[in-house]
Amino acid sequence: MRLRQIEVFHAVYTTGSISAAARALHVSQPSVSKVLHHTQQQLGFDLFKLVRGRLVATDEAHALFVEVKDINDRLLSLQKAVRNIRDIGGGHIRLAVVPSLGQHVLPAALTAYRRQHPDVTFEVKTLHHGDLFQALYERECDIAIAYNPPLHPRMHRRLLGRGQLMLLFDIAQWATPPARIPLRWLQDHDMVGLASSGPIGDLFTHAVEHQGIRLREVVSSQTYALAAALTRCGAGMSVLDEFSACAHAGGSLLARPLEPEIGFRIECVYLEDRPPSKAASEFIRQFQRSLDGLQGGCV
Repeated sequence: MRLRQIEVFHAVYTTGSISAAARALHVSQPSVSKVLHHTQQQLGFDLFKLVRGRLVATDEAHALFVEVKDINDRLLSLQKAVRNIRDIGGGHIRLAVVPSLGQHVLPAALTAYRRQHPDVTFEVKTLHHGDLFQALYERECDIAIAYNPPLHPRMHRRLLGRGQLMLLFDIAQWATPPARIPLRWLQDHDMVGLASSGPIGDLFTHAVEHQGIRLREVVSSQTYALAAALTRCGAGMSVLDEFSACAHAGGSLLARPLEPEIGFRIECVYLEDRPPSKAASEFIRQFQRSLDGLQGGCV
């Protein structure tokens, strides 16, 4: 069967009549009848029989429709992809992002973007830094958004914004905490650490070592979200990226930036030979706007 024959058979089967199929396909009834008649001759069996003035699908048609439906769905998907490429330069975005941005910035950015471009679809991976760039190298994603991404000759980087580390702590810790918590105040306090904190965790470790501060790490976790949950349950204070800290602040928990400031870059990264599509470029701009809108909300 040719694609036109598949299209006509699918339309007649799903609508139940030649006239309705013609309207659905925006063609004349004689055109549909001609294609359907030729298809049945070519196949060597009837697809429909006229029963009491109505077209009724045969057993052969029922069996054939199972295969035809899958082909027709794929054709519709192809047509949608062509429209997306024509209208916005690529209708599917494969994105990798660090977990904290995936939890606290990405949902707002993606929702705002799809209000303007509802036909664009996404595949999102939340990965730690090492896995994130591996996915980029292996072409499992188109763009990656991360903190302080490493320099690499195959990667292009675009600065989206800057963030800072913040301390998440119980209000009972200090009666009147300042706007910024001096790093030396963390000396000998119970702290929730991160077993694999990535580049911004390394910044904190370097700052603590530089000032000769002794931390009492009572428990370590794998993610900022778990560290924040442990702090809420009273396990100890935690140092988080500002997005995680602000998202978990509230009730008895406060979030304050550190003094001196420990800042980091938020960058979009992509392979040199695979620049972002038009759709991805527009999403990157929306992500930057969402990032700007969320910063400074809990200071």
